[in-house]
Amino acid sequence: MPSSTTTLLRAARRRSTAARQFPVLVHDFLAPALFYPTVSSRRLVSSTPTRCAEVSDNSTPTAAVRQGDGSKSDNPNKGKRKALTKEQRDFLSSALRVNQAGELAATLIYTAQTPPVVRRKPHLRPLMRHMYEQEEGHLATFNGLLARHRVRPTAMYPAWSAMSYGLGWATAMMGNEAAMACTEAVETEIGDHYNGQVRELLAMVRGWEDEGYEVGPEIRDLVSTLRRIRDEELEHLDHAVEHDAQKAESHWLLTGAIRLGCRGAIWGSLRWREDEMPLSFWLRCSPAIKVNNRRRLHYGGHQKTKTKRG
Repeated sequence: MPSSTTTLLRAARRRSTAARQFPVLVHDFLAPALFYPTVSSRRLVSSTPTRCAEVSDNSTPTAAVRQGDGSKSDNPNKGKRKALTKEQRDFLSSALRVNQAGELAATLIYTAQTPPVVRRKPHLRPLMRHMYEQEEGHLATFNGLLARHRVRPTAMYPAWSAMSYGLGWATAMMGNEAAMACTEAVETEIGDHYNGQVRELLAMVRGWEDEGYEVGPEIRDLVSTLRRIRDEELEHLDHAVEHDAQKAESHWLLTGAIRLGCRGAIWGSLRWREDEMPLSFWLRCSPAIKVNNRRRLHYGGHQKTKTKRG
């Protein structure tokens, strides 16, 4: 090795030794980088923030999931049923009252129409019986609902009974087409009426579910019942159209007048309810209603029944 190189190495060792002995007097940035160990770049970057970031990133979804699960399980309204407001109670009472009055009117219309219609066209007897029996079932359903929920019927029972029977008899005397046109008009109006009630009930159910409340089986059963009865009423409408309802003379005038009368009857049933007179008073006034020994209302025509005594 050349002497000059050896001399340089010795001098570098002496300076390195002096730097270690006197750290305060020797500054790193004044010494050549060749004679100092290279500091690894890993020591310039702390691993603590990275680990915290990783823990934070990994824990955030878990915390969110736990928080989401807790929000569902900790719902204060879960398993509870919200009490009906006064407006909702009034709506349900009015709906049941009007529906019962409407089904009573339908049974009386078919009772008055059947003899003249069947006399002219005997093949319509099964159809008239089928529609009447369905209306009778609807009336029994709403009679049971009124009794179960203690809803008073409309005070217009006697008036609606007389008007319904008169409408059925008058349209039957005008001809089979007019009788079917009457059915078409009545069922069209009643179908729209039931649709409105179903929409209102579904809005109530959605509101309760959005608030986390449980919907009772009574409301769900009522919605199903209204849908079933509505579909059967619209079935009667289809039968009427199939049997020449629109061939009646002055069809638009006849159906328009009947639909207007139905709306008036609905309005009257909503406005006037039986509050002062006992139920037995109105039942005696209406020849279409009777009470059996189980205190259940159903259609009975003009026949008198005897109640059993215990």
